[in-house]
This record gives sequence, structure tokens and C-alpha cells, in this order.
Amino acid sequence: MGEIFNTFGVTWGKFLAQVLIFVIVYLILKKFAFGPIMQVLEERKRRIAEGEANLEKIKNDLATAESTKQSIIAGANEQANRMVAEASESAEAVGAKKRQEAVNEAGQIIAKAREATQLERDQLLGELKRDFGRLIIDTTSKVTGKVLTPDDQEKINRETAAQVSL
Repeated sequence: MGEIFNTFGVTWGKFLAQVLIFVIVYLILKKFAFGPIMQVLEERKRRIAEGEANLEKIKNDLATAESTKQSIIAGANEQANRMVAEASESAEAVGAKKRQEAVNEAGQIIAKAREATQLERDQLLGELKRDFGRLIIDTTSKVTGKVLTPDDQEKINRETAAQVSL
């Protein structure tokens, strides 16, 4: 082996000096270059892992929020439908009540109109009887040529009224 070293021009003194310099440079680089670089890389790796964990947590929170949102919307829709149904029923009940009130009011108006018509008919019939009685009295006076006494006029009026009402 010594021959090989001589062939390549390796001397033990220079070789040991180079090994010693290499070890010193390696230790210096390890302490001042590789150590901080490795720390930076480890810190990055840790932050990336935290970011991925936070991302997963955010995804889970988003899914939960979406689920909650859907349940709230479904509940609100159900409540809105219930309120619309209640309002519809209430409106229908109020409408039925108002229709019944209108029917009752119309019945009252018709009853009053019939009553007023009956009163007017009775009044006109009374006037017609009086006018007809006066006409008969006038005609009888002219035909008989005598002036009728109030008793005669009353008797004729009664007889005429009885015949007209039949």
C-alpha cells in the first residue's frame, strides 16, 4: 500500500493535514451552516404540517357550518311554510266570517226592504180605498141626486172596502 501512495504522490504529512483541515471545515460548516439550514428546514416542515392540520380543521369547520346552514335554512323554510299555512287558514276563517256577516246584513236589508214595501203597499192600498170610496160617493151622489150624510158615506166606504179587500 505504501507503494500505491508513492505512485500517486501521497505523503503522510500532507495527507493528515488535509484530513485535519477537512474535519475542521466540516465541523465549522456543521455548526454555522448545516445546523441553521437544517433548523430552517425543520421549521418549514413544522409550519407546513401545521398549515395542513389547520386546513383540515378549516375543511371540517366549513362542512359543519354548511350542515348547520342547511339545517337552519330547512327550519326557516318549514317555519315560513307553517306561517303561510296559518295565515291562509286565518284569512279563510276571516273571509268566511265576513261572508256570513255580508249574508246576514243582506238578509236584514232584504227584510227591511220587504217590510218597507209592505208598509208602502198597505199605505197605497189605504189611499186607494179612500179614493175609491170618494169616487163611489161622488158617483152615487151624482146618480141619486142627493147629498149623502156622513153615516151614508161611512156605510158605503165600509161596503166598498170589504168588496175591494176580497
